[in-house]
Amino acid sequence: MGKPITSKSNALLALHIAVFIWGFTAILGKLISYNSFTLVWHRMLITALVYLLIPSVWRQLKGLPLKTMKIFLGIGLIVCAHWLTFYGSIKLGNSVSITLACLGSATFFAAIIEPIAMKTPFSKQHILLGLVVMLGILLIYLSLPQSKVQGVSNGLAILTGLLSALLAASFTILNKQHINKAPALAISTLEMISGAVLLTAILPFIAEKPCYFWPTIDIHLLHLNTLSSGEWDGIWVIILALVCTNLTFYLGTYSLQYLSAFTCNLTVNLEPIYGIILGALIFHENKSLNPYFYLGAGIIVLAIFAQAWLSRKG
Repeated sequence: MGKPITSKSNALLALHIAVFIWGFTAILGKLISYNSFTLVWHRMLITALVYLLIPSVWRQLKGLPLKTMKIFLGIGLIVCAHWLTFYGSIKLGNSVSITLACLGSATFFAAIIEPIAMKTPFSKQHILLGLVVMLGILLIYLSLPQSKVQGVSNGLAILTGLLSALLAASFTILNKQHINKAPALAISTLEMISGAVLLTAILPFIAEKPCYFWPTIDIHLLHLNTLSSGEWDGIWVIILALVCTNLTFYLGTYSLQYLSAFTCNLTVNLEPIYGIILGALIFHENKSLNPYFYLGAGIIVLAIFAQAWLSRKG
């Protein structure tokens, strides 16, 4: 017997809210001035601490078997790697649009990985739509000129973005596989803790300069013309942790209880639409992107809506 329709509808609504908010995470990643390792450390550490302030989280964690806890702690390391490559891609290409377009390839990776992990038949429809998304990403790559800015590489940004998409598909599928072993809030907490602990352990050895638990905020320097120069970093981190992670990670994990991993990954592909629009509005990235970029992005969007239509028809 399947899940009630109302439960699926609520899960889909929760996921769409999460995806809309996720559209801002890439914007915040570009606005925050420091490197991706410190950024992800702040994100996961603060998010974990906020979760641990919730009394029900402790009750949920107390009732979990050690084996189950280890599973989600391990998945949390994949989440950590996904965010490192996601923000690394943004920094490498200095572009929100490129990274978010690459994230659309999670559909293709999910179509391959999910049947193996869940021991279900491969779907020709899912694989075909995933290949269509990859075609869109190839067009995006071919549309981009070689950047002359030091430290900026569109090719490396795309490769890192594709790795990020692979990791995103992987942790979504693994969460789906084990979703019934623990409450959504406990899962989110464990996954944030594992990434925070890992980065806390390795950052002192890889950081180019001292890492502070919290970015400094000088209220006198908060002007609109300093949004991405470092003075606002503390504020951006608060928004990134509380709104874009605490809230959305819980909503995304909740939705997995009622939706397939492929549906979740396909819905998450709406994130590039929001992000690219925001990138154009805030950073004027549209001025540096030619029509072939939007052709590739359009193909990705069409694949998303084609899947929604075919699923409803079926």
